[in-house]
Amino acid sequence: MRPIVHILNGPNLNLLGVREPHLYGHTTLAQVEERCLALAGELGLNCVFRQSNHEGVLVDWVQEARAAGAAVIVNPAGLSFRSIPLLDALKTLDLPVIEVHITNIHRREAPYKDSLTSLASTGVICGLGPIGYELALHAIAQRLREAATA
Repeated sequence: MRPIVHILNGPNLNLLGVREPHLYGHTTLAQVEERCLALAGELGLNCVFRQSNHEGVLVDWVQEARAAGAAVIVNPAGLSFRSIPLLDALKTLDLPVIEVHITNIHRREAPYKDSLTSLASTGVICGLGPIGYELALHAIAQRLREAATA
């Protein structure tokens, strides 16, 4: 059975490619999804790719990932900086969690610098644009291979 990874995207990422392209670029979320699904297949992973503008939905999806025994790649977007419910849900996961941000949150203005949800993350990739998702998939695949041989 192939390992599973859930890629979960938070508020406003449905507007990727349109919203503030000077910050986030012109790549759409559909294009990110297409790349991720293809790469996941190449890496031997099953992939679920989702986006919601609602905090509770993301919490539900994290709990679904836990029940499915899935690793998680999460771009919590604006929820990164204030969502205790999402943080608490992510803390329940046993498999790797990689947090992705398209921009370098450490170079952003004050409200966007400190990710609360990263406290539950195995690692964080930020500032590399949409390729960060692909790097996260490679990291997840590597972590899962290491765990399988341990």
